[in-house]
Amino acid sequence: MKNMSKLKERLSINRLTSIRRYLHQNPELPEREFGTAQYLAGQLHELGPSQLLEGVGGAGLIAVFDSGKEGPAVLFRSELDALPIQEVNDFDHRSRRENVSHKCGHDGHMATLLGLAGAISRQPPRIGRVILLFQPAEEIGAGAERVLQDPRFEGLYPIDYAFAFHNLPGFPLGEVLLRKGPFTAAVKSLIVRLEGKTSHAGEPENGINPALAIADILMASEKMSVADTQAEDFAILTPIHVNMGEVAYGVSAGRGEVHLTIRTWTEEAMRRLSARLLHYLGDLALSHGLRLETEWTNVFRTNRNDPEAVDIVQQAAEDFGMAITHRDQPFRWGEDFGAFTQRFRGAMFGLGAGESCPALHNPDYDFPDELLEPGIELYKRIMDIILE
Repeated sequence: MKNMSKLKERLSINRLTSIRRYLHQNPELPEREFGTAQYLAGQLHELGPSQLLEGVGGAGLIAVFDSGKEGPAVLFRSELDALPIQEVNDFDHRSRRENVSHKCGHDGHMATLLGLAGAISRQPPRIGRVILLFQPAEEIGAGAERVLQDPRFEGLYPIDYAFAFHNLPGFPLGEVLLRKGPFTAAVKSLIVRLEGKTSHAGEPENGINPALAIADILMASEKMSVADTQAEDFAILTPIHVNMGEVAYGVSAGRGEVHLTIRTWTEEAMRRLSARLLHYLGDLALSHGLRLETEWTNVFRTNRNDPEAVDIVQQAAEDFGMAITHRDQPFRWGEDFGAFTQRFRGAMFGLGAGESCPALHNPDYDFPDELLEPGIELYKRIMDIILE
């Protein structure tokens, strides 16, 4: 009885709120979340999972609750990492780290998943397995693939369902946002490096300056964009960063670099656009006498929501009387959970964070603690529907 009482205290909403605020105070950037994972591992260890795997795909952490009886395996995921943003809030749990803060709500997502672990420890599944994944490096689009490629994660197969939610400022608090098919965009970034030849600024004809090619790329990014969100080939090509030459006024630049971020609704549209863009860049470099290098980075796959998985989330939300909105279009932002929905039957859904909540990635954003309880209950009900 004493241990059960201690467990209930540890997992009360008040306790989870304290944990969430501790995580907010101690954020870690992508690929450096080892302290966060270690702290969560200590919390999870006391809940008695069947397995607790650390260092998965980097700093990743996995808790498995296995009933020991045959049945489906369902995965729930949260993120570990924070952002390189200076927090401007002055509340007591503000970030203690300069230029690092939880401005996407991953602290709240972690606390919610920990709350689900507590609920499972009190009422284990009758059949099947529940896999709780705390994923690293979500913000740079790298962690999901690293987890998927880790042999210890592959050792958990088969996985029948995968779910994750994201808090969404601008929508009523606790409203559930659903969509079958693409839920978030396919997003990836391209680094374009152009090598020419320096010359005297008074004799630019003796060198190869990439300036005109860079100007062409910037104009082409606008021409290749399809702003109509209803269009099947919707695309946004956004110039992110441009660098050329050195601050040496007697030297005509001999090198340049352009960074673009590209987003489409589907993986197929992304493949077509990527091929078209690389073909264009090859021809452009050749016409200007430049050597071309390209590098893809920060790759986010489309969250492809399975219709059956969405129906399960809807049933769970209806069982709790939660408001539900079905989205006509995907969200434009990318989310690394897409690597899982491309591999497993699953769904990402949204939970409204309040209409007056500051936007994600804003310096004054903070995850609303009021979302912890509905998030836990919704996850628990999804689990029960699948494993009942």
